Amino acid sequence: MFMDAWTTAGFVACAFVTLVWLLSLSVHDSSIVDISWGLGFMAIVWFAPASVPGGLAPRALLVALLVTAWGIRLSAHILWRNWGRGEDYRYRAWRDQAGSTWWWRSYFKVFLVQGAVMWVVAAPVVAVLSRSAQPPLGWIDLLAVAVWAVGFGFETLGDMQLARFKANPANKARLMTAGVWRYTRHPNYFGDSTVWWGHYLVAVASGAWWSVFSPTLMTYLLLRVSGVSMLERALRDTKPGYREYIESTSAFFPRPPRRWN
Repeated sequence: MFMDAWTTAGFVACAFVTLVWLLSLSVHDSSIVDISWGLGFMAIVWFAPASVPGGLAPRALLVALLVTAWGIRLSAHILWRNWGRGEDYRYRAWRDQAGSTWWWRSYFKVFLVQGAVMWVVAAPVVAVLSRSAQPPLGWIDLLAVAVWAVGFGFETLGDMQLARFKANPANKARLMTAGVWRYTRHPNYFGDSTVWWGHYLVAVASGAWWSVFSPTLMTYLLLRVSGVSMLERALRDTKPGYREYIESTSAFFPRPPRRWN
C-alpha cells in the first residue's frame, strides 16, 4: 500500500509544482517556489494518501496536523518576508544567465527539482498515512511531538526575533546575536531539520523506521546545499562582524556561545 500511496504522492507533487510554475510565469517571479514549499507538503498530505480504508487512524491524523501546522507557518512567513521585494537574487541571476529561455528552463532547474525533493522527503509522512491499521499511540509518538515542538519553536522564535530586530532602524547593518540567535547562527534551519526528525519519529511509531533517509536528506540539504553553506558564503565577506559571530556561535546545533557577544 505504501508504494501506491507514494506513487500518488509523486503525481501530486509534480502537479503542484507545475501549477506553481505556471503561476511564476504570469508574475515573472520564480522565487514563489520558496513560498510554496510548505504548501506542497500539505497538498501531499491531504490529496495523495490521506484517504485510506476506514478513514485516518489517530497517528495518521496526528502527522497530517503536524505537517499542516508547519507548512502553513513556513509558507506564511516566507510570503510575508518576501512581499513586495521582487524575485530573489538567486533566481534573478539564473534568469539573467538563461535569458529568453528561462521560462521553460526554470521548470526543470527549479520547480521539478523541488517537487522531486518534496516527494522523497515526504516518505515517512506518506508511510504513516498509507496504513489504516496502526499500533496505538504511545511514548514514541509523545517523543515525536516533543521533538517536533522543539524544532517548530526554534524556527518560529528565530524568525520572529529576526523580524523584530530588522524592523528597528537602529539595527541597520548590525547582526542579530540575541535570543535563540545567541546559541545557533541558523535557528530557522535547525528548527526545520528538527521538525522533520519529529515527523520521522511518528513514522517509527508506525513501523516505518526505514524512512530515515527523509530527515537525513533534509538535514543535509539545510546544512550543505540550500541552507547554511549557501547563506554563509554570502554573509562571511559582506556582513560586518560575521566572522567574529562564526567564531563565537554554533552554525547549526544550539549550544552556549564560546564567548559572550
